Amino acid sequence: MEIGKRIMELREAAGWTTNRLANLCGLSQSFLRSVELGEKGISVENLQLICDTLHISLRDFFDVPSDQDTEQDRLLRQITKLTSEQKLALISFLETIAK
Repeated sequence: MEIGKRIMELREAAGWTTNRLANLCGLSQSFLRSVELGEKGISVENLQLICDTLHISLRDFFDVPSDQDTEQDRLLRQITKLTSEQKLALISFLETIAK
């Protein structure tokens, strides 16, 4: 797995710029960009900072979706990316449409 490309993929999925992610997790933009481009490596500690900022676990980071994912797998993966407030809104929405 190319760590930098995975970081970029998750960052873009969140709709964030490199600068925003770097600022939110306390890393420099130039360092983060170098990691994304594969020019530099990253420590587990810094990768954990990025994952925490993106609201995902390290397991989720390395768990790349496959073609064999079920709808439930995809749904659960997306739910883990939500904030607490977004999860409450989702629950309310699901309760409404399930009636």
